[in-house]
Amino acid sequence: MTSTELADLRRAIEQLRHTVVELHHAFGDVPAVRRLRNDLERLEIDAGELLSAPPSRADSLAEHVVVPDTPLDESMWSGADDEGVGGYHGDRP
Repeated sequence: MTSTELADLRRAIEQLRHTVVELHHAFGDVPAVRRLRNDLERLEIDAGELLSAPPSRADSLAEHVVVPDTPLDESMWSGADDEGVGGYHGDRP
């Protein structure tokens, strides 16, 4: 996550905080507003963890698996059922 993305995240959380305060003034301490305040608190906690965590490079280290597009051995499916359709029959098209 770049510093621009983190700044955007902080700005979005601040805008959300302002909106939740306005909703609290308009609707009072109703369950929906309490849930929004709780969600906002969770977002602030998660954003704080992102700010203090070192950036992950998992994407650059991910293993690439090549899946061949050659036909599979038909014998792998002998006796297998196709759930909801019935058994596999090699003689059917």
